[in-house]
Amino acid sequence: MGRTWVSGRGGIARKLSRREFLKVGGAGLAGAAILGSSGCGGGQGGGAEEIVFSFFPDPSGSVQALIDRFNEENEVQVRLREMPADSGQHFDQLNTEFQSGEINIDVIGGDVIWPAQFAANGFIADLSDRFTEDERGAFLPAPIEANTYEGRIYGVPWYTDAGMLYYRRDLLEAAGFSRPPGTWDELKQQARAVQEQAGTRYGYVFQGAEYEGGVVNALEYIWNSGGDVLEGEDQVVIDSPEARRGLEIQRSMVSEGVAPEGVSQYKEQESATLFLSGEAVFMRNVPRMYALASDPAESNIDPGQIGIAALPVAEEGLQSYSSLGGWNLFMNANARDPDAAYEFIRFMSDPEQQKFRSIEGSVLPSRQELYEDEDVLQNVRVAELGQDAIQNTRPRPVSPFYSDMSLRMAEQFIQSLRGDIPPEEALATLQGQLEEVIEQGRQQRA
Repeated sequence: MGRTWVSGRGGIARKLSRREFLKVGGAGLAGAAILGSSGCGGGQGGGAEEIVFSFFPDPSGSVQALIDRFNEENEVQVRLREMPADSGQHFDQLNTEFQSGEINIDVIGGDVIWPAQFAANGFIADLSDRFTEDERGAFLPAPIEANTYEGRIYGVPWYTDAGMLYYRRDLLEAAGFSRPPGTWDELKQQARAVQEQAGTRYGYVFQGAEYEGGVVNALEYIWNSGGDVLEGEDQVVIDSPEARRGLEIQRSMVSEGVAPEGVSQYKEQESATLFLSGEAVFMRNVPRMYALASDPAESNIDPGQIGIAALPVAEEGLQSYSSLGGWNLFMNANARDPDAAYEFIRFMSDPEQQKFRSIEGSVLPSRQELYEDEDVLQNVRVAELGQDAIQNTRPRPVSPFYSDMSLRMAEQFIQSLRGDIPPEEALATLQGQLEEVIEQGRQQRA
């Protein structure tokens, strides 16, 4: 592809001996004694000849291609261990292996919502002394925040994700609208106008099913109405007028006929199928769904007819946020060779490797500079079209108890969306449930 590959720090173009390999890190890899005292990994630095890296199956082949390049250039070899594609099953398997002490993984490709829980349990290494503040400044702020727990950083952002508003640019222009909606009321107005003129079946589709994506969608309604879930790391503030307004807006999409009742069962693919078949004016979805528009088997719409914008807000003046997604690179706190493991993390997260992964794997980079790279912008069009959403992501609650919190939120959000209970009841219930989850978690850790 005509690209210059770099390995770790500073353009290593030849195969290194293991001794040379470990010297590459300079002062940051100054010795096992320093590393042990810094809490950056429980391994003994014993010189493992193999690093095991875990990640879910990658149909693009871009992850294995990067591993192959690393292995060609370095004596220490990396072996990929495939994990379940489902994030929940993936987490459960890792958690079980960590708890049993029978885990053979050195570097983990992990979900953005995992760091706090793994860090609180001592499963992943504190990378603060390796991944310096200056280096962190090159990455998007939200992924850095998501990897930070109690003031220390436990992961290096690898690629990112964000909720985005997809819209039919051609239909909006035909109906006389020169820009996408900035508020939810404007979205309703534009959707109705287009439906009346073009006969489009639905105004808006999104992900409302009882799963993590449904939690994410509801949180975006809450955030974009000025509400939140936590203040700090443990004060629950979800039972607020702002959060209530957010859930009321979400419910109104269904009750006013802008979104179909079936949206309470939709995940990403179901929403995309309706939108790409031409049956919806607007869609909330993740970046990877844009690539489907170029596949005739998936889409009846030309990609040029699709616009992307930040999600609407409850009223003008509020900041639009989308939920941060994506995956990061963690190091097992008991990695067999922490120095080599971190050098692999550095390699995978460096600009050249991120650029390759973005173009070949159709994912969004976590480094800010790549959003000005012409190759990335031309080959991954959603990186340019969706910049407003990408630059204004925020992480879900960074808490070691998030997995339990998410289950409670999913239960209440789906009932509110379906109209089974009013939003205020859902939020009052959640206030008590989330406080209980946090208190019980503290007691178990004490």
